[in-house]
This record gives sequence, structure tokens and C-alpha cells, in this order.
Amino acid sequence: MTHRPFTPPASRRSAAITDGPSRAAARSYLRAAGMQDADLGKPMIAVVNTWSSVTPCNMHLDRLAKDVRAGIVAAGGYPVDFNTIVVTDGISMGTPGMKASLISREVIADSIELVVEGHRLDGVVCIVGCDKTIPAAAMALARMDIPGLVYYGGTIMPGRIGGADISIQDVFEAIGAYGVGAVDDAGLKAVEAAACPGAGACGGQFTANTMAMALTVMGLSPMGANDVPAVDPGKSAEGERCGRLAVERVLAGDNARKYITRRSLQNAAAAVSASGGSTNAVLHLTAIAAEAGVAFGVEDCNAACEATPVICDLKPGGRYLAHHLHVAGGTRLVTRRLASAGKIADTPTVTGRSLFAEAAEAEEAPGQRVVAEFARPVSPRGSYAILYGDIAPDGAVIKLTGHDIDRFEGPARVFDSEEAAFEAVQDGSVGEGDVIVIRYEGPRGGPGMREMLQVTAALKGRGVNNVALITDGRFSGASYGFVAGHVSPEAAAGGPIALIRDGDRIVIDAASRRIDVDADLAARRAAFTPVEANPATGVFAKYRASVASAAQGAVTIPNPPPAQVRAETKAHEDA
Repeated sequence: MTHRPFTPPASRRSAAITDGPSRAAARSYLRAAGMQDADLGKPMIAVVNTWSSVTPCNMHLDRLAKDVRAGIVAAGGYPVDFNTIVVTDGISMGTPGMKASLISREVIADSIELVVEGHRLDGVVCIVGCDKTIPAAAMALARMDIPGLVYYGGTIMPGRIGGADISIQDVFEAIGAYGVGAVDDAGLKAVEAAACPGAGACGGQFTANTMAMALTVMGLSPMGANDVPAVDPGKSAEGERCGRLAVERVLAGDNARKYITRRSLQNAAAAVSASGGSTNAVLHLTAIAAEAGVAFGVEDCNAACEATPVICDLKPGGRYLAHHLHVAGGTRLVTRRLASAGKIADTPTVTGRSLFAEAAEAEEAPGQRVVAEFARPVSPRGSYAILYGDIAPDGAVIKLTGHDIDRFEGPARVFDSEEAAFEAVQDGSVGEGDVIVIRYEGPRGGPGMREMLQVTAALKGRGVNNVALITDGRFSGASYGFVAGHVSPEAAAGGPIALIRDGDRIVIDAASRRIDVDADLAARRAAFTPVEANPATGVFAKYRASVASAAQGAVTIPNPPPAQVRAETKAHEDA
């Protein structure tokens, strides 16, 4: 009996499980799973799916996988499907379940790595939807450094009520309005029933659409693929294209870190700023950089925002939704604006073409009002800034879209959990002029770094506008207002935010990039008794034991951040 010649694993990773007499048992399993003789020498491409029936963001991804598989087969590869998890922010928001959201990012990245490495697969297509699945896929590719790409399931279409487009943002704000009596039971139900008409991720430039754009401009997603809405008939062709491109990248030997570089991360940060995107992008871009070993930190994000005004009139701070951006010209148009203005550099992309070559093919819809010119931006400043100061020695992220405030000073109203703050907002005990402080919600403190959308939306719905909010937790991409999150070090790590007391005078100054408190924190530190940590078991306890600061992307990998990132943070501590 003759055997197929052994192909060295260096030329095809999967040869380690398919080739040679010693792999007969492995081939027996693969034959049982459907492989034929002709398939055994093909590149094996993982089709990683985050499909789930629990959320509209991911409920259609099983259908998209069929198109991806078809593209892989057409290009000469062999598709291998497996699933990983999703935790849905919109459903878990405002509950203890939200603690699982950011933790799921690490679990997803770990699970992708384990299956791909365990089976020595040659390439990867990650099909993603809800917020954390997108950066998690990029983190896994960065960690493994093998050929692959990320394919986003697409935005939901707008809901309609009273002749106007609405999104899930309107539901959270209606909850606040209900609490003050401005909306009745029927009104709340009407918004609830209309906001989410079908499949797709949250419709504004919230975290999912922000990260989908960021990965496209980074070059890790094919230009145009992520823009197509979930239910658009054109989504099928994009899936097939992603499958073909994955095989092409394997055959070309183009590993993921070809696309995840300091320049491409800077490009992504510029796109986030230009689009008025989510502050969560700071956390996710720094995490992707850490996984790739690239010297890129929060100060790089700030530099991108200082250089890049907002040109997209997108919710939560603007008027339009992701569907409208797609019709107007999509990420390709935004990228062309960025390139023409000299805000980004030309870098490679997984299509095999350069970023600028892709951007040159932008087709701008006549009369569109979603994407402005840099000469007449929607906002003259970027979408966020990194602050330091008494309260945040290692940094905090402040959102600058949806308002024109530069400075806020007021007395602290301190809460040790999101629930306590939400209750105070809903019973009216938080007033105009207050600075709401929500702590012990950081990566370790939660554990899990919950988002404060329930609180910010309730304030908006109740018409309470002259307030600021700071937290060691996060904000949803749908949050807006004068809010600063990711305060580091967090309270659970003994950060200064743990020392603030009710009534302390807090000053938040976006122009000087400072967040300070008028109090003798050193004296308080000497008498400080740490608050007992929230109980944590299982994966929550494991996360608490290993997670890094939000200033380092809240990653759980043991390798430290690059020296340049540490140096940048130290420079601001000394300033």
C-alpha cells in the first residue's frame, strides 16, 4: 500500500494532522466528518461562528457561514466549522449579567486559539456580531499570527415609530422618561416593540459598528464587507468573498500581523474619531495591540483624536444610523476622506490591495448628509480624549461627541455600584450640577467592567442634562453626555477614585486633559479601609486574578504591554 508523501508543516500547518502514515487515525476521524482523499491536501480553513439565537446581532450568522464555506471551497480550501460564545450587551445591560460581557472577549479569543491550534488549521474566517465578538476575533488572530480575517454580520435596519427612525438607544432613553412620568406603559411598549425590527447589531455608531469600521480601516476585514446590513441581499456575496480571500491569504502566506501594525492601529483610531465612535474602541484597540506585541497605547488613541475631527453625523451624538452611512458611501467613503486629508497612512489589507486603492473606489451618494468634509466637520474636535490627574493617574477616557462642553465642576455623588446610581437617578436624588461617581465597576472590581448605559440613558430620558459622570467601568457606545470612564487605577486596585467622598469638588477639564478632586487624598489614603470585593467564583474569579488595568486594554494574557506604552503612561504621570 502506498501513502501520500508527507508535506512539511511549514508549508501547510494542517499537514501535521493529515499527512504521513502516523496520521492514519486522524485521517480516519476526518473521513468520518466528510473529508475525501482530494480534500486531505487542501488548506483547512476554520469558519469560526458566534451564532446564537439569543440576540438579533448574531441570530443570522449561521446563514452567513454557508456563503463563507462556499467561497472557501471555490478557492480550493476545505472549511471546518466551529462555534464560540456571545454575551449580549443589550440584554444583560443594567444587570449582574453585564459583568460577563467584557470577560467573554477573553474567552472568545482563547477558544478560537485553542480550536485552531489544537487542529493545526491553516487559516481563519471569524464571523462576528455583538460587541465583544469583534475585538475578540482580532485578538485571536493577532495572538496566533496566522492568515485570517474578520467578517461582521452587519447592522440592524432602523426601527420606525411615528414616522421617525429609531434604535435601541431610544428604548434605554424611554426607560428614563418612563421613570419621570413622561412616557406611560403604552408608550414604553411601543418604543420597545419597534426599535429592533430583525437581524443585525445595534444600529448607531455604537461599539459593534465602531469596531467593524476600525477593523476594516486596519485592513483585517475586507473593505465594504462589514458595511452591508444584516438583511441586505448583498450580504451573501460578501460572505463568499470572505471565504475566497481567506484561502488566498493562506496561499500567499500573509499572516494576521501583516495587517495589525502600529500604523494600521493608528489608522483605525483615526477612523473611530472621524466617525464619532465608541470609547470602547480605546480598550479594544489597545488589547489587539497587546496581543500582537505592538507598541500602541491610550496616548496613540488620544493623538489620533486630536488630529481627526468628527465628520460622520451618526448616533449616539448625531442624527443617522449605520444603514444610512452604508447608503451614503460607507466606510470606503470615510476612508477616502481620511486619506485625502492626510489623516491616515496607506497600509495593506486582506483583499490583497492597499487601503488607499480600496478607498479610491468610494462612490458617494448624491446629496448625502451623513459624511461631511474635513473642511466643514460635524465637530471640530475628535470623538474622545484621554484624561489624567488626581483621580486618574493612569488615564481615563472622556466622550466628546453629542455635546459641546469642555469643562465641568461640581460636587461628587458617590456610588459603589451601577445599581445604586441608577436607583438614585430614577428617584430624582441626583440633581443638576452633580458629578456622579460610580466605582468598584472596573475590570477587577466588577469583576468585568460593566457599561453604564442604563444610568446615562436614564439621565437623558429624565431631561437631566447638566451632570457629569465618571467611573472605573465603561460606557456603551450608545452613551453620550459629559462622561468619563476607564478611570485607572480602578477602585478595587486602590486607585484614587476609591478615596472620593460625597460633596468633594471635582473638576473635569477636557481642554487641559485633567480630572481632579479638591481633597487631601494622601491623608485619606493613610486611613483608607478597602471595600470588600464583590464575591466572584469560577470564570469571574479567574478573570479578576489575571486581568490587567483598563489602561492596558484589560487583557488577561501574561505578557506585559510594550515598553513604549509604559513609557507614555509614565510621562503623563510625571507631567
